Amino acid sequence: MTIEELQTICKKFKGMTEDIKWEDHLCFNVGDKMFLVTAPDAVPNSASFKVSDEEFDELSQQEGFMPAPYLARYKWVHLDDINRLSKKQWEHYAGQSYKLIASKLPAKIKKQIGLD
Repeated sequence: MTIEELQTICKKFKGMTEDIKWEDHLCFNVGDKMFLVTAPDAVPNSASFKVSDEEFDELSQQEGFMPAPYLARYKWVHLDDINRLSKKQWEHYAGQSYKLIASKLPAKIKKQIGLD
């Protein structure tokens, strides 16, 4: 899995935007809210994303995963190497993170990006 392949997955989501935060993190957003944060300059490439409450504890205990610094209280996990997940798994987790974040957006923003 590459950062470019993650970009391809995320570009399929309505209203998705990208930006650089903290000088070197490529962030994928919906309604100006992050749903996936990557570190393309890190070796190996790492990423953080929001997961369901049920998956948070389970994933946090798997090899390569940990609660995401600063975001764990919001049920975000950090993955030390994006290659630990298959394309199918990334489609699931990126899509789920997108939906979890998008569901909390104000109605006005949802309407602007066509999510209602």
